[in-house]
Amino acid sequence: MIGLAPPEYDPAAPTTAETLPIGTPTTVRTYVRELFQRHRTAFVLLIAVNTLAVTASMAGPYLLGDLVEKVSHDARDLHLERTIGLFALALAVQSFFVREVRLRGAMLGERMLADLREDFLVRSVGLPPGVLERAGTGDLLSRITTDIDRLANAMREAVPQLAIGVVWVVLLLGGLVVTAPPLAPAVLVAVPLLVVGCRWYFKRAPAAYRSEAAGYAAVAAALAETVDAGRTIEAHRLGARRIELSERRIKEWTAWERYTLYLRSVLFPVINFTHTAVLCSTLMIGGVFVLQGWIGVGQLTTGVLIAQMLVDPLGIILRWYDELQVAQVSLARLVGVRDIEPDADDTSVTPRGRHVRADDVHFGYREGVDVLREVSLAVEPGSRVALVGPSGAGKSTLGRLLAGIYGPRTGQVTLGGAELSAMPAEEVRAHVALVNQEHHVFVGSLRDNLLLARTGARDAELWAALGAVDAADWARGLDEGLDTEVGSGGFALTPAQAQQIALARLVLADPHTLVLDEATSLLDPRAARHLERSLARVLDGRTVVAIAHRLHTAHDADVIAVVENGRISELGSHDQLVAAGGAYSALWRSWHG
Repeated sequence: MIGLAPPEYDPAAPTTAETLPIGTPTTVRTYVRELFQRHRTAFVLLIAVNTLAVTASMAGPYLLGDLVEKVSHDARDLHLERTIGLFALALAVQSFFVREVRLRGAMLGERMLADLREDFLVRSVGLPPGVLERAGTGDLLSRITTDIDRLANAMREAVPQLAIGVVWVVLLLGGLVVTAPPLAPAVLVAVPLLVVGCRWYFKRAPAAYRSEAAGYAAVAAALAETVDAGRTIEAHRLGARRIELSERRIKEWTAWERYTLYLRSVLFPVINFTHTAVLCSTLMIGGVFVLQGWIGVGQLTTGVLIAQMLVDPLGIILRWYDELQVAQVSLARLVGVRDIEPDADDTSVTPRGRHVRADDVHFGYREGVDVLREVSLAVEPGSRVALVGPSGAGKSTLGRLLAGIYGPRTGQVTLGGAELSAMPAEEVRAHVALVNQEHHVFVGSLRDNLLLARTGARDAELWAALGAVDAADWARGLDEGLDTEVGSGGFALTPAQAQQIALARLVLADPHTLVLDEATSLLDPRAARHLERSLARVLDGRTVVAIAHRLHTAHDADVIAVVENGRISELGSHDQLVAAGGAYSALWRSWHG
């Protein structure tokens, strides 16, 4: 079969993030087996109920075939009342069990879909922090939204319907063999055409659907990054370039959409022709058998009706198998996180003290390109350290290394003599917390959002945390106080209020070392200054590493580290660095002036 060629994919097209992996076939099969093992009982019951429904459905053709056979032999006593009664009983039994099949299939699908969502979420939050940092938002969002939506239909209907269809075909073929054995081979006449068409389709479909899903993820990533960096794009006049990138991504995606549509436009007519061929071959071959006296008219009637009944389950199998081609791609993208090896954490590694040190650290996001070079820094317990410098110098990267998000390529970052990259993530978070410009408000009450940091906190502690970040006044003004629903569909928080919630969580988490990466960037300078002073009182005695462009933060610090071109060029107090007349002094004069 010759037709539309698959679109070409440009591997040299620029990407903005390192995407998460796609699950291998082995990973997908392993996960599917695990999923069916969890729901083995429900699956067996679904098959059993479906078997009863199909068995009841074959009573009609058998009764009608028996009636036709009697008429053909001029029988006078047809027992119509008994035949009608048995048919009505079989129909009632079939209706009951079909309802049970649909109900149990829907329940099974919803439970498997819920397990899939939870498994993906649990696995995602357990990934090494640096993996999700590098993946970016577009790829992750497309997996948890678009891929979940595509899988929802497959889990709710495709998996149960496929099981139902297979059982249906097997039982109908068995019924045909029992009632009209010579007619059984007649239904196989259309098999060669069906096999050729399906082989042609399924040879091309999986790769095409994977490319289509990857194309959509690329579109989502391009749009999400453009929206997030809208102001920067406008400032650097990159709008035309971003529009061109988005249009190219959309063009690639729609090309794959058209190709998969072409594949379906070939497969479905083949399926329809197969249905017609099955019915025609059964009638024609069966008619010859009747004329030869090999079978009776009643057997022909029963066989043709059963062959006609085969059309529905075959259509179900092929239709939902096609749906599973799309779902398989989405499933591979979701379970791909299982192929990411967790960090080799050593539970025996525990800090002996609160000293944070970076010793001759080199780090880069890409092989051969270091963002930080020869960085050494000692942070004393309880001190305030400020990281300042021009944009792109490596301040945020250094902050993430000090918070244990990334591990250095060479060198060491230690807490109390224990290497942060060797410690379990939960252990690191108990000692060191990172708060950056990104903040998250989860759907639920204000109390639920705060309890994420400390599940057993009492209301008094929650109000104290809100007061520490100057959020108690507006929080008390809410209609239901801590029980007010916030997030999507609830009370709309301003960016500043959302950031205050994030900082309140920090107070509740109570780590001894904090890395603040422009944590007050969404507040106006006066409010930010007031909030930082409040935080300073609350965080007294804790170690704070602050990354900010507002130099008043640096002015209050015990030690200032000036980061330039991936190196620490100056280190000292505010007065020392101003007196030195170097890079910090120039920054201070420019900002203060």
